[in-house]
Amino acid sequence: MKGILSIQSHVTYGHAGNGCAVFPMQRMGHEVWAINTVQFSNHTQHPQGWTGQAHDAKQISEIFEGLAKLNVLSQINGIVTGYLGGPSHCDVIVDIVQEVRRHNPDCLYFCDPVMGAPDKGCIVSEGVAELLVSKVMPIADVIVPNQFELSQFIGEPVDTLEQAKQACAKAMEKGPKMVLAKHLHSVSDEAFTMMFANAQGSYLAQRPHLPFERQPVGVGDLITSVFAAGYLNGLSEVEAFQHCNNAVYGVLKTTQEKGEWELQTIAAQQEFVSPSEQFDLTSL
Repeated sequence: MKGILSIQSHVTYGHAGNGCAVFPMQRMGHEVWAINTVQFSNHTQHPQGWTGQAHDAKQISEIFEGLAKLNVLSQINGIVTGYLGGPSHCDVIVDIVQEVRRHNPDCLYFCDPVMGAPDKGCIVSEGVAELLVSKVMPIADVIVPNQFELSQFIGEPVDTLEQAKQACAKAMEKGPKMVLAKHLHSVSDEAFTMMFANAQGSYLAQRPHLPFERQPVGVGDLITSVFAAGYLNGLSEVEAFQHCNNAVYGVLKTTQEKGEWELQTIAAQQEFVSPSEQFDLTSL
């Protein structure tokens, strides 16, 4: 039994973190073993507030040690990480990635380095962003930052398309083999823009902006999980990027049509297998 280890936040109501990422990867044919870094009643953008707490690093380590005792670490093909609840979580992630790679050198690590965004501010605990930049992102095979997180990683501003292209190249010099910039907000007002870069080149994906009364939360978690699942299914790097763009748009369109702002991953589940709309990529 091959699997994906997904380590990120979880909400009981709605879809964010593992609550958003696990099902799409399962729907695309993967066994997914989830470890939650936090357990909240709902995501933090609900005006009513939320309840719950971050798990300490020891709990995360203990759950991973339980997996290790089952002798299944060699069966982990991919590791996906998202929101981390504190600096100690970063150290645990590094240890887990190194241990899994010891048992399966071919395991790929997909890191969504959640730090924040200009419209949300810093959304992680003090010290997390610094450790993501210095310790976690450099050991990833694939990083999935937004525009702000990409600029933090390379230590330079990213405001234009050309700067984004250069930033992806500089990011790969720091360790990752692939960069999926999940939202370049300053590139276009008319389209939602993502960029993918690997050793062969850079590619741009754009899809229509969809208006919402409140912006959906968890889109970055969805992008990371769908790309990881597609690539681990045997799609090429560029094919997985295009599939990801198409599928995520389909989920957002279903969400909008239902008048919701919690991502409708269940109602739109066929999008993960066969996206209803196709958008071409631009080679840069």
